[in-house]
Amino acid sequence: MLQFSKRLSHRGIRITLAATKHLFKTTHQFSGSISIETISDGDDEGKGDVDLEPYLARFEQVGTQTLSELLEKLGNSGRPIDCVIYDPFLPWAVVVAKKHGLVGAAFFTQSSSVNSIYYNVYKGQLKVPLPDKEVVVTGLPLLEISDVPSFVRDQDSHPGLFEVTDWMAKILPVKTIGPTIPSMYLDKRLTEDNEYDLSIFKPVNSCMKWLEEWASRSVIYVSFGSMAEFEGEQMEELALGLKMTNKYFLWVVRSSEESKLPKNFVQETREKGLIVSWCPQLEVLAHDAIGCFITHCGWNSTLEALSLGVPMVAVPWWSD
Repeated sequence: MLQFSKRLSHRGIRITLAATKHLFKTTHQFSGSISIETISDGDDEGKGDVDLEPYLARFEQVGTQTLSELLEKLGNSGRPIDCVIYDPFLPWAVVVAKKHGLVGAAFFTQSSSVNSIYYNVYKGQLKVPLPDKEVVVTGLPLLEISDVPSFVRDQDSHPGLFEVTDWMAKILPVKTIGPTIPSMYLDKRLTEDNEYDLSIFKPVNSCMKWLEEWASRSVIYVSFGSMAEFEGEQMEELALGLKMTNKYFLWVVRSSEESKLPKNFVQETREKGLIVSWCPQLEVLAHDAIGCFITHCGWNSTLEALSLGVPMVAVPWWSD
């Protein structure tokens, strides 16, 4: 959302980004030329719910009210809104927009291929559970069961082409705008756009200095994002695998996961490896020392690696 806002702002459009109060309070970095306002998800202190459904229900109730109040506030302050761009994961936002007589635009943050698969499931044109070994979806090449999102193939827990965008455009107006990564790592149209300007983790930059010590394409970069959690045995196997490669490696292990590392692993691999709790991933992937990226295939990570031409060892996790 923030990256897309930067592109619109560059075109002379006045942008206000609405973040939840908890997110706004907990970010270590939130800067740039975009105006930031807050709405509430009903959990301003970040206590969190075990179950997603009660959280989303409360978010809809409180979010509807606070978004409406924000639109009124901006209008009264001389910054009337013409269009509300929303993540369709929160469909109530377009209802609020329409009540205020505004245009609503859905910003799909995952690939068109995945959107198409979910749409076909929703319309009943793709039956779940999937009975066959192959899946046929209009606009896409023939898919294996393993190609479809885990939410579809495994209810207990792709190579897409532009034809899928053409097919979606027959249902509603569609424009492709990605990848939404800072311009200087992609097309270099916006020279000042060289970082996300947003971080929910405390910046740690020791890894960049460490990377300078190694030759081109000699370091394995490992990161499983902000959500994936390994079992102890999985963490041990990954650690031993990295050790046995006898290659240099940079491994991002969140503080909450550090206790799962094998005993003495950090000391035993200190000459070859560096373990950090966070790193500036775009800078790391763009660094000449990086030879490959072991990733959970989160959409951000996937787009970043593809845009920067970094080979990936893909370990899809949950919905990835």
